[in-house]
Amino acid sequence: MSAFTIHSIGPSGLSVVARTLRADTRGFFSRLFCAEELAAVGFDAPIAQINQTLTRKRGAVRGLHFQYPPHAEIKFVSVVRGEIFDVAVDLRRGSPTFLRWHAQILSAENRLSLLIPRGFAHGFQTLSEDCELLYLHSHAYAPHAEAGIHPKDPAIAVQWPLEFTEISQRDSDHPPLTAQFGGVQL
Repeated sequence: MSAFTIHSIGPSGLSVVARTLRADTRGFFSRLFCAEELAAVGFDAPIAQINQTLTRKRGAVRGLHFQYPPHAEIKFVSVVRGEIFDVAVDLRRGSPTFLRWHAQILSAENRLSLLIPRGFAHGFQTLSEDCELLYLHSHAYAPHAEAGIHPKDPAIAVQWPLEFTEISQRDSDHPPLTAQFGGVQL
């Protein structure tokens, strides 16, 4: 029996992964990651880094972040507590879905994860208090390759569900895209 049900969605290469739950009177078991199954839908590299975040306030925003090649990363995002509006934006040069975004509600309750390919920016807004996430990355954090887009960039026009209650200075300082932005060349 497969550990996941995988649905390709939105911009090409983006997938929602529903974890199969095996429950009994003791509780449940759910596989969070399986390299063999997820390689078939794009997580085709070893996990280089696992990060955990806790965002306390409902309405807080983190992102939109990405890394330039050769440090471009695949991300696998899961929520272990709370609920978020998770956003991925296609920044791949020449992509038929260039600058299109997709949002997915991820929560501890729905046990969905988002598989985000290289060349996408990622961010989220908390829909509940005390949201805790796990991110699996195919490439380690590289500060010199890091970049971001302002979450309210009109060129992307993400329809965030709530007013922003918190955003870091770093994220609010990310500039909007300019006409010269040609995308991320992978």
